[in-house]
Amino acid sequence: MRKLFFIPLTLVLVSCYQQERNCKDFKTGTFVFETEIEGVKKTSRFVRNDSIEIETFEGQVDTSSIRWINDCEYVLQKINPKNRAEQKAVSMKIITTQGKTYTFEYGIVGDAKKQRGVIEKVSE
Repeated sequence: MRKLFFIPLTLVLVSCYQQERNCKDFKTGTFVFETEIEGVKKTSRFVRNDSIEIETFEGQVDTSSIRWINDCEYVLQKINPKNRAEQKAVSMKIITTQGKTYTFEYGIVGDAKKQRGVIEKVSE
């Protein structure tokens, strides 16, 4: 009988927990994103203000416009795409925040395939 009481109580307590999501803290600043490409760790650094993101990756600089949907979601569009793939907009969604990092989900607009990553804010 006691077990039957504790199971619903545990479920109620767990369902009330909400992950931290302070998206406004990440709208502007300088950020670092690390990913693995073909087994090699790569680092991208970018500076974001409210409407523009300037990314440096392997010595190449790209600029994208930002269209905010809400505090936690935005769409990136390369300003000077070099090929057809770069012409496609990228949807970004901040899932959780913790301290100076956030976990996000991203993918090509209109494509169901999504990936996740973690970005660190290194300065304001």
